[in-house]
Amino acid sequence: MKAQNVSDTDFGTKFNNFMKKTSRAEEIKKRESLSYDNAQALDEHDQFYRDHKLLLLLFQVLGVMPIERGRLGEITFSWTSIPSIYAYCFYAVTTVLVVFVGRERLDILTNQSRKFDEYIYAILFVVFLIPHFWIPYVGWGVATEVCDYKNSWTRFQLDYFKITGRNLQFPHLNTLIVAISSGCLVLAVVFLLSLSMLLEGFTLYHTSAYLHIITMINMNGALLYINCRAIGNASKAVADSFDQDMEGDVTTTLVALYKKLWMSLSELLQKLGSAYSRTYSTLSLFLLTNVTIAAYGFTSEVIDHGFTFTFKEMGLLVDFAYSMGLLFTICDCSHKASEYIAKRVQTTLLNIRLSKVDVTTSEEIQIFLMAIQMNPPKVSLKGYTVLNRELLTTFLATIAIYLIILLQFKVSLLSQRGG
Repeated sequence: MKAQNVSDTDFGTKFNNFMKKTSRAEEIKKRESLSYDNAQALDEHDQFYRDHKLLLLLFQVLGVMPIERGRLGEITFSWTSIPSIYAYCFYAVTTVLVVFVGRERLDILTNQSRKFDEYIYAILFVVFLIPHFWIPYVGWGVATEVCDYKNSWTRFQLDYFKITGRNLQFPHLNTLIVAISSGCLVLAVVFLLSLSMLLEGFTLYHTSAYLHIITMINMNGALLYINCRAIGNASKAVADSFDQDMEGDVTTTLVALYKKLWMSLSELLQKLGSAYSRTYSTLSLFLLTNVTIAAYGFTSEVIDHGFTFTFKEMGLLVDFAYSMGLLFTICDCSHKASEYIAKRVQTTLLNIRLSKVDVTTSEEIQIFLMAIQMNPPKVSLKGYTVLNRELLTTFLATIAIYLIILLQFKVSLLSQRGG
């Protein structure tokens, strides 16, 4: 404790000396009085909320994430709030529809499926209903953590303003959200209509039970992409500002301030993974299962009848491409965000000529570089796994293994019939 107090005192002394020496320091000092308790300041500099509030509204409409801007400068959640009550009602209505259609799909699965291939094929439609039942677990159950993540964005933007004197900007993010959200709904409709036309037994009225489910799945993929893109924008802004400041007088305290800002950004990415760990762990498993079933169904059709471009083959290919594309998006955007946060700032630090700075500043630069190496930013799902391209490779290997096992089982069945 005594060592910590000494360290805090040293930093305070350096900070005061820094403030006295440079005009850049005087600018920062004027903004130093802004605190997290100042709701007006938090709201004023929260550009991320203003740009992505449409996304919050869409998740409210789907009944998935009933959070709201309950207080000035703060995202809140309550089990008895209006968005929560709406979510319960919406979920109850859609549950009736899902159960009704689900009973018919289970009847086809248990009573009408005679062959192994037909059984696997029928499972596909049941699997698509499962995400509806995890909404209370992956949505409402983590709403408090999601609020903490989004409020961390608000605090980070205030810190960025205090150091740089500029509001953090997210170029074209609002327009992108409108385009992607519209695309998610259109994709859900097109995907379901394609399956209805191409796959036998998937009637048009059944699509009504799947529409909100597929839209929710699409929106969860879009949510991760948009958040990772926003973190990429923030990382670029921090790196650009750091570059500019390092071209002038490089001081210990200025490097320390940017180190603190960078660590807040890195923590933001980790909070993203932690807050949505249930969402993306269950979604990844769902997509893994779906890709495996679709791949087996298509391969089995080709083995039995050759590649004849039947509706069934095309339907299974559409399902495979949809699930694989979404799985790739989730892993790839997380990987890019993790990689980009460290790269630019690390390059700037390595380009600083240590011979031109004092010993204390040189030590602070080394500490900053060590912090980047020891605490690499990543989208970790509470330690269970990390969303990156390596995970995608692991998924592909797992799919290949299960596909081989299923095909071996099919070949053995064909051999028994032939015998």
